[in-house]
Amino acid sequence: MKKISLFLICFLVISYAKAQDIVPITTGVPFLLVAADARAAGLADQGVATAADAYSQQWNPAKYAFSVDKQGFSVSYTPYLTDLANDISLGQVTYYNKINERSAFAGSIRYFGFGDIELRRDPNDIPNVVSPNEFALDGSYSLKLSDEFSMAVAARYIRSNLKVASEDTDASAAGSFAVDVAGFYQSEEIAYNSFNGRWRGGFNIQNIGPKISYDNDDLSANFLPANLRVGGGFDFILDDYNKVGVSLEFTKLLVPTPPGPGTPVDTNGDGDFTDPDDITQEESNSISYNKYNETGWASGIFKSFGDAPGGFSEELKEITYSLGAEYMYQDSFAVRAGYFHESPEKGARQFFSLGAGFKYNVVKVDVSYLFSSSKVKNPLENTLRFSLTFNFGDKYEVY
Repeated sequence: MKKISLFLICFLVISYAKAQDIVPITTGVPFLLVAADARAAGLADQGVATAADAYSQQWNPAKYAFSVDKQGFSVSYTPYLTDLANDISLGQVTYYNKINERSAFAGSIRYFGFGDIELRRDPNDIPNVVSPNEFALDGSYSLKLSDEFSMAVAARYIRSNLKVASEDTDASAAGSFAVDVAGFYQSEEIAYNSFNGRWRGGFNIQNIGPKISYDNDDLSANFLPANLRVGGGFDFILDDYNKVGVSLEFTKLLVPTPPGPGTPVDTNGDGDFTDPDDITQEESNSISYNKYNETGWASGIFKSFGDAPGGFSEELKEITYSLGAEYMYQDSFAVRAGYFHESPEKGARQFFSLGAGFKYNVVKVDVSYLFSSSKVKNPLENTLRFSLTFNFGDKYEVY
């Protein structure tokens, strides 16, 4: 990347801050919401209620308690904005260990790199090369509370290094921390007339934590992308070799809706807003945004359920949903497809996804591909995502 303007484009695209009739909700460190693994990406960015795998840390760490393998290690790579640059990417490394039949712990690191950016005051200047980046370091513990239900807690340290140093400013990174609370239900295998089946359900309240600020100013701090994921699914176990899993997931950001334009006040009705008691449009906008920025992160979570200017109908538009299906043969080959929908007034992310997985011995490879169905271009459109997993250790029975 050769220009600072490209960096600004990247930041704006990843935060989904698109001009719409209704302003979409934006947050700091939005990379935490990007699907980092190819399996979930092939299912249209869902994983709260899918079968347990090594990537469960991002979606629902409570699933680790139901893992078949004792240990797992995964590496994922996602190119980003490939139409603009070739050095922007998201990577994730995850490790989990099932302590016994009822509990497990896991850790992961997620890294988003914006590539190298050359800064110049003049075209002939020697460039100052900077490499903005963000990362999150996670740890989780999951425990089965019964044979069919588990819960987990996760802690996360977040660091965002996007500031560019100059003569009068420093380049210190912004930091924050967050926690997740998750639950997962998986039934025993149930015999039906012509097939067996298994029900799954899950929830995850993610990224609950203080705002992140780049200049130690509370009024300019950004909300973390706290969100609620709820989903369910069913596995059609056709025989010993063939299985089809279907799932549905809903997600809502637990962040207050930004205010719309303020209302000017003409106290004496003379049409002139220059009187001492009048409030101009600009002043009204400033008052609205100051009130929004003064909202605390904890109160903002509760406020997010009923603050949309358009009422309940607009609150529903802030909920995204995804549908996914996965066919597996002998637990060694998988084909996946999914659809993701977000309201055009809240970001307009709408896409179809395809994916596949191949397993040989202890090694598993997953790939996925995304097709946008929205007028707004998706930053991951026409991009192949890759994940590599190693499972090893003893096997646990699943009934």
